[in-house]
Amino acid sequence: MTDEHHADRRSFLRTGAIAGTALVAGASGAIAQHVANTATSSAPLTKGDIAILTFLAVAEILESDLWEQYNELGGIQDSEEPAGSGNEEYTEALKNLDGDMDQYIHDNTDDEKSHKNFINAYLVSKGVAAVNLDAFRTLPGSQATGAVKTRKRLTNLMQLKVDTSWWTRYRASRHNPDLDPSFVFPQAVPSLFAGHFPAIPRTDADLTPADHIQAIANTAAFHFATIEQGGTSLYPALAQRVTHPEVLLILLSIGPTETMHFQTWQDKAGNAPPLTDPTNPALVFPNLNAPPFGGQRFQTNLIMPEPCPFLSRTFPPCSIIRPIVTFGAVAAVTGLAASGLFTGQTPAFFAAATALAQAADAATRTC
Repeated sequence: MTDEHHADRRSFLRTGAIAGTALVAGASGAIAQHVANTATSSAPLTKGDIAILTFLAVAEILESDLWEQYNELGGIQDSEEPAGSGNEEYTEALKNLDGDMDQYIHDNTDDEKSHKNFINAYLVSKGVAAVNLDAFRTLPGSQATGAVKTRKRLTNLMQLKVDTSWWTRYRASRHNPDLDPSFVFPQAVPSLFAGHFPAIPRTDADLTPADHIQAIANTAAFHFATIEQGGTSLYPALAQRVTHPEVLLILLSIGPTETMHFQTWQDKAGNAPPLTDPTNPALVFPNLNAPPFGGQRFQTNLIMPEPCPFLSRTFPPCSIIRPIVTFGAVAAVTGLAASGLFTGQTPAFFAAATALAQAADAATRTC
């Protein structure tokens, strides 16, 4: 990707709500209508509640898209819905982290689909059109055995830059991003954060040598947790802006399932075998039970959030989800874009996502 494209993407992520809305209107009538609905809807919900639910529908559609790709290649195939046929080498590499990985991938995929279907159905029940991102399904997917090769995607899993700082944020750190926004949490796998690597086999050429497909599976495992920890923070962050009790109930009910996903995946990521990718020596998975990690504070089976300062340092440390104050919809979109998940998407897509995120973050609780 060129530096010019990166600059374009950053500029779109900084676009204001008004400019973003104008760009959306030229890109997708359905998305533009949603932006308009937040201002003019006569639905029995506030403008802010509609904006929040609309953005969460977008987020769940995107999550469903990426999880469907993982499930086609490494999950249990569901006979009730057409999917991929599975990839034996990739699935076995994932199972080196846990023998039930294919089941967990399948179940996480089903969960995200249920979230997007429910939120959209709820919006429709309140007189708001369902969110539809099909206009942006333009990205090619994996061409490896097991993938649905002709299906166009919303997300790109083949050039990821994975932020693994959640490993240190939730384990041994006594820092809270809400109170220490400038503190930089160390990366568990620095090389994953430094470059762009595939989390699924791109073609059958990626299936060998063994350490190469294992590196791809390891990347996927850390990406699983990275995605779900974002959702873990997003739902409580937006819940603080909700007005209608029923909408609050929705966020408080769906949000904890994201946390359950994150706890599962951070546990599995800890089992990633140490190795250097033989086809790309820049990708190195360290032994997470050895310095600078390891020991009582960083052992890989620590999957409960360590206590940290909360609200004020005058209170005792508390085990919590963090961040939930300095995080929001725009932060979520910015983080996903920076990870390479949207590599190849159009400027119109970034404008649409940013406009909807800004509208969600602008929501305020009313009496």
